[in-house]
Amino acid sequence: MSGSQAWGFTDDRGTELGADRVPPRVAAYVRAGAALLDLGVTPVAVYGSGHDGGALDPAKAGALAAAGVPYLGPGRALDEGALREVRPDLIVDVTYDGKSPYALDEAVAERLGVPLAALSVGNELTLPAILDRFAALAASLGAEPVRAASDPELTAAEAALRDVAAARSGPAVLALSGAGPEQVHLARPAAWPELAHLAGLGVRLLDPGPGPGANWLTGDWAGAAGLRPGLVLFDEREHATPPYELPSGVSLTPWNPETPPSPAAYARFFRVLAEALAEARVERS
Repeated sequence: MSGSQAWGFTDDRGTELGADRVPPRVAAYVRAGAALLDLGVTPVAVYGSGHDGGALDPAKAGALAAAGVPYLGPGRALDEGALREVRPDLIVDVTYDGKSPYALDEAVAERLGVPLAALSVGNELTLPAILDRFAALAASLGAEPVRAASDPELTAAEAALRDVAAARSGPAVLALSGAGPEQVHLARPAAWPELAHLAGLGVRLLDPGPGPGANWLTGDWAGAAGLRPGLVLFDEREHATPPYELPSGVSLTPWNPETPPSPAAYARFFRVLAEALAEARVERS
């Protein structure tokens, strides 16, 4: 696709975006930027969320740091001058509610006169649909078109995970985010597209049960241990804390709840999880 062609894209809020040419300079939220890089579009800069600090979180960065993509800081406290200096033609964020960008105040983009595309990562879409939406945006920006269902790396990783999960002795899996020695957030699998996808592949995911919270049930570590997981997916982002007070024999595997929405990133995660499930099954046998 030539950069001189007119460009148009409708984001997941239903906002129709357009420009006289394909935007050559894209700034993005870290998660979106890492996905775009995997898909063949290198951002000119990325910014974080309210969870992030002044440095790029390695757990969320994907290949951004290796590619030399500058990090401008957390979005809600972003220096608008720094964003203006990278001269973006398009800003790409994510949305969880289908209404508002997650990490950057849309007024910032409006003041810069730059269109903002927000792509859904919420549970109203399946994981393959989310991956296809990011791939569609990347393709509109000049990348090669890809489809999650036909990506050989992803389909191979899914097959490996499905084979391991099919074993009857496979461990029960609990996904969580540590919030210190006294508190932990337990993921509700149906609220997370990637966890729901894992369940569809046969992974035995534990639901924390009734209580407040749409995505997480917040409780203590004793409650997490009481669910008797054989494998814990623990949030590896920098703002989360390592697991506390889990019973001996519980296997631990890192999980990034903001994995870049690209086939390559999820293929890596699925391969790691397949290996962890296989090891946990052997330890339990």
